[in-house]
This record gives sequence, C-alpha cells and structure tokens, in this order.
Amino acid sequence: MGKQRKKGQKKKAPNGNLFWEYTKSLGIALVLAFFIKTSIVEAYKIPSTSMEDTLLVGDFLLANKFLYGSRLPLIDVQLPAIRDPEPGDVVIFKYPGDSTTNYIKRCIAVGGQTVEIRNKVVFVDNVRIDNYKGVKFVDPNRFAPASRSPRDNYGPVTVPPGHFFMMGDNRDRSYDSRFWGFVPRNFIMGKAMVIHWSWGDDPQSPHWEWSDPISVGRSFIYNSFHFFSRVRWKRLGTIID
Repeated sequence: MGKQRKKGQKKKAPNGNLFWEYTKSLGIALVLAFFIKTSIVEAYKIPSTSMEDTLLVGDFLLANKFLYGSRLPLIDVQLPAIRDPEPGDVVIFKYPGDSTTNYIKRCIAVGGQTVEIRNKVVFVDNVRIDNYKGVKFVDPNRFAPASRSPRDNYGPVTVPPGHFFMMGDNRDRSYDSRFWGFVPRNFIMGKAMVIHWSWGDDPQSPHWEWSDPISVGRSFIYNSFHFFSRVRWKRLGTIID
C-alpha cells in the first residue's frame, strides 16, 4: 500500500502548477503597480531650480494623480476629479509648448481670474497675493514694463476658462506662464504631495555612462562612500505646500 499523508499535510503542487501560480501572482502585482503609477500616485524627480526653495534639484516626490481626475491606462478614460487645481497648489502638468515634457509649478490663478505682476508683486483680481512659503527672488534688478521680458511686470491678463496660470517659486529663474501662456485643464497631471527622497548635488561625483562600465563602477563606489552626506535627511517626508 502507498504511503498515507499525515493529517493536515497539504498535497504538493506539481512544478507546472507552482510555476503558473507564481507567474499569475507576479502578473497581478505588475498590473496593480502599473494602475497605481498611472492613475493614483506617481513619482517624479526635480531636474531644475525653478521651484527653489520649495523643491530642490535632486528631490524625489510623490504626486496625487487621483485628486484632479486621473486617466485610466490603455483606454485613456479620465476619471471624475475630486476638484480642480486651486491657487497655491503645486501642480505637475504637461508643458503646453510640446505637450510631452513634465513641468512642475505653483498654480497662481484659475480660469476667469485676472493676473497682473507689478515690479515682481503678484496681483489676482487686483488683490495683492502674499508670497507663498518657499518663494524667493535672486535678482535685485527689475525689468521695466516697457522691456521685452514679462518676468517682473506682466498683464493684466484674464485666464481663459478651463486654463491655469502657473509660476515657479524661484521667481527670477523660472520659465513659466509669464513667458509661454496658460495650461489647459487636460494637461494637468497631479498635485505634488510629499518628498520621499532627496539626493544632494556633489560636483566631485564622477560622471558615468552606461556605455562605460568602468565609469559606472567608479560612480557607484564614490557615492557609496558619500551616501550619508549626500542624502538630505531633513527633507525626507516633507509635505509640499
């Protein structure tokens, strides 16, 4: 007679079935991760100084895509929004100039509001707007209203319905709605929520390229030794407002 299984002992799954179970679990995990990334929360890296001191080069942040109505992947259907962007929100959107590059700026005004900048001071509907925390000016000079640059004096201009006026917090070093116009509603992608990682710049760090394995190894070793000094520990978990 064959050996009897002990009470409570599970029958061993054939190797083929076990492989299929693992494959199915992995597939479900990947689909869920893809859905979350494209429809709920997505990670972004800050590549420029236009949002200093709110966001620094090397900050990695998470954005809420669900708040403004995310798009379902593959079928390109937009879910209902909880609300539209509001003045003060730090927003990720597609740059209207090419409709593909991701930009991040602060919403200053929405459709129907009138924006004017007088000697670097922002007015919305003729009411002076106090600078948000993190806003800074690095150039003491001011361009006159008659100059070609709209940086320091702009408008008044009324934002069209369904559009938004965006500005960087580094007001003197930001390429934003003052220069290229308004952001359409369908270009809005998400609201910046929190900094989950921040990696400080180091001019001494070796440059690397995937085509040069030695440079990759050299960079890895250098950054491993300087890991604790390059991480901006105090910025981790910072809520973006």
